[in-house]
Amino acid sequence: MTRLAPDPSLSCDPSGHRYTHGHHESVLRSHRWRTAENSAAYLLSSIRPGLDILDVGCGPGTITLGLARRVGSGRVVGVDSAEEVIDVARATAVGASVGNVRFAVGDTYALDFDDASFDIVHAHQMLQHLSDPSRALAELGRVCRPGGLVAARDGDYGGFTWFPADPWIDAWRDLYGRVARHNGGQPDGGRYLVSWARTAGFTDVVASASAWCFSEPGDRHWWGELWADRMTGSALGARAVELGLAAPDQLQEMATAWRRWAAHRDGWFAVLHGEILCRLGA
Repeated sequence: MTRLAPDPSLSCDPSGHRYTHGHHESVLRSHRWRTAENSAAYLLSSIRPGLDILDVGCGPGTITLGLARRVGSGRVVGVDSAEEVIDVARATAVGASVGNVRFAVGDTYALDFDDASFDIVHAHQMLQHLSDPSRALAELGRVCRPGGLVAARDGDYGGFTWFPADPWIDAWRDLYGRVARHNGGQPDGGRYLVSWARTAGFTDVVASASAWCFSEPGDRHWWGELWADRMTGSALGARAVELGLAAPDQLQEMATAWRRWAAHRDGWFAVLHGEILCRLGA
């Protein structure tokens, strides 16, 4: 097997935060699959009609819409830094006929809302991509009402596990971690959530964990194809080449490995997530 180029630096990219995945179709394909049920189950028992919710880093808005359906007359706002994905979210909301939700472009570190504007502030798979997640959590807390909740869920790439073993999927995880850290993120974010929350000043923090599992033939095909496509078509692969961490032929080998895994009748993949519910003092 061809070895990946050594990481030339252990430090983050001096340019700061940069979203590792980008918004290639293969990325949005994954994000559109996410729902309140499969991605925010730890939060759902805390939601009741009439609550106001802010969903930060909302992407195409599929989780946001699920939250909006649960609050009835409550107000739900989805915010993301990428205007093109906010356009997708707005179109999705119109198609779903959900009227109590709106979407806006915004800065996680400087949200355009007054203090104590929402009962619940939620972020899914966002903090791991930020260079200062504790600062972001503090900002989420600023716009949350006393007695309310700040909720976050993040993947932990170091905790992902799969069968059968494949050295090129091992190389994929190693490469992803290198690129993510160069971009200013922490790909093992799930395990850091409690620490980040305490650094942000939260004292009432409840932690949990959950996983997605891809094993059925259709699920394997979907998961394997989207990662194969990401390696050869998304910002992740392009950034790896730009940084000198992988060559195009190595990215192709990783894509082939993903398709090989998806075709294996015993293929299994588990995606570990950390979760936190931070209660603000009344």
